[in-house]
Amino acid sequence: MAKKTTAEKLATIQRGYTLDGPTIELGAAIVDGEVHKEAQVRLPLSMMNRHGLVAGATGTGKTVTLHMMAEQLSTAGVPVFLADIKGDLSGLATAATASEKLTARTASLGQEWVGKAFPVEFLSLGGDGNGVPVRATITSFGPILLSRIMELNDTQESSLQLIFHFADQKKLELIDLKDLRAVIQFLTSDEGKAELEDLGGLSKATAGVILRELVNLEAQGMEKFFGEPEFDTAELLRTAPDGRGVISCLELPTLQTKPMLFSTFLMWLLADLFEDLPEAGDLDKPKLVFFLDEAHLLFSDASKAFLEAITTTVRLIRSKGVGIFFVTQTPKDVPAAVLGQLANRVQHALRAFTPEDAKALKATVSTFPVSDYDLEETLTSAGIGEAVITVMNEKGAPTPVALTKLRAPESVMGPSTDELIRSTIAASPLLPKYGTAVDNISAYEKLTDRGTAPSTGEAAPGRPPVPASVDPQSVDAEARRIEEEILGRPSSRPLPGSEAWPPAPAPVQTPAPQQGGDGMMGDLAGVLGGALGGGIKSMARSFGTQLGRELLRGVFGTSSRRRR
Repeated sequence: MAKKTTAEKLATIQRGYTLDGPTIELGAAIVDGEVHKEAQVRLPLSMMNRHGLVAGATGTGKTVTLHMMAEQLSTAGVPVFLADIKGDLSGLATAATASEKLTARTASLGQEWVGKAFPVEFLSLGGDGNGVPVRATITSFGPILLSRIMELNDTQESSLQLIFHFADQKKLELIDLKDLRAVIQFLTSDEGKAELEDLGGLSKATAGVILRELVNLEAQGMEKFFGEPEFDTAELLRTAPDGRGVISCLELPTLQTKPMLFSTFLMWLLADLFEDLPEAGDLDKPKLVFFLDEAHLLFSDASKAFLEAITTTVRLIRSKGVGIFFVTQTPKDVPAAVLGQLANRVQHALRAFTPEDAKALKATVSTFPVSDYDLEETLTSAGIGEAVITVMNEKGAPTPVALTKLRAPESVMGPSTDELIRSTIAASPLLPKYGTAVDNISAYEKLTDRGTAPSTGEAAPGRPPVPASVDPQSVDAEARRIEEEILGRPSSRPLPGSEAWPPAPAPVQTPAPQQGGDGMMGDLAGVLGGALGGGIKSMARSFGTQLGRELLRGVFGTSSRRRR
């Protein structure tokens, strides 16, 4: 085949990146060693929910690429989520100043550059770092993600799912680590022996192993990441008063000491969004673009259930208007089932210093469409701030591969000042809502007799409380609410104050044992009561026949009070 001329190569790129709708401008194509500003490389805004990959060796400019893309998304009114691992992305809140070097670069790209600051919301996991604290309840986090953090094997993960199923059925709220510890301690105690046997498939020895791992998490100081108020992921979808998308920047200052926790927490945010958001179909622009940095941490030694859940989430969340960009060093860090769903590729330079590096290079080249470039040579010789790009055009076809000199960000490429970060956090509308941790009554208090209900006597640790009295009016009101929610019709219960009230007590019914026991996507079923212990039995008798239901859990076993 005849070798193409420079003009022919340029024409191919220009045709491929001539797009009708709004776009994210990525840079100018480099052909035969020269930057051609007449050949602009861009990404359709409507295709951002087809997901993407930003890859490259350390120091090749991946973070600056995220920075530049986040700015343009915000300008287009699209909210963005970023994990700020090195602290550099906080510079989005500070306008950059021009320099001779910067002006020369932007001129060579045909970029009209103006220094700007962008609306940034600073977040931190559990208050670990600078930002509004982000917490999750144990119930919401779910057994699959928690198993990932605890590094449980498949058998132990299945057993933890049974424990969550038990807590869901018995209305034992798992808010923080001590709640889950209290439930496991009860199940492994003499009082909980019968319940442990009823669960089936959960041995006392396995429960003991899970309990030890849980205590280990507490010893590492991870309890601050779990609790209330739980972060509502809808906060990530906000826009500023001027219409620009808010950039939520999650600081991860201690990533190196807790890499599994942080990567799994990011997946919880995505899973919660996936469960909450309605189907949206094809949109002109996404509702949110989520950049998942250090993506290799997600997949390293992951269980089959975890990998399947990630694959399902990535495949389905695009129809809800969310785009995910995985950020890592090489495409081989991402499983094939996930990589095949990443239509937009920004590949920075790779190094080939070792046989393993050379193998990764060949694998990376094989994932690109046929092009006019010698990609093995191009990927090892590309400079900082350059990347090989192919994206999905508006018709759903891949654009031509183009080595691209990337645009410069308009905000500071580095951290903002501490004063600016502190003042931004202090002025955040989220701080009053999430700034202070609360400890509401939950499984721990119920199982250690520390709840608000009076007790007939001091309960032993790990034993359920024994209420002496229950306000029948408040109980009946809750029963009416649950009945109406589940049956979708007005309750048949008499209103307080009517001649027929209070209703005559009815016998307590015990739910039939559930098969499978993982509690995920369970049917709406169950009668409040059961055989958790004398105190719960007594309370159930007072409740009568009020209806309950099992928590609905998503693909990761996650659940949320907002979805109850």
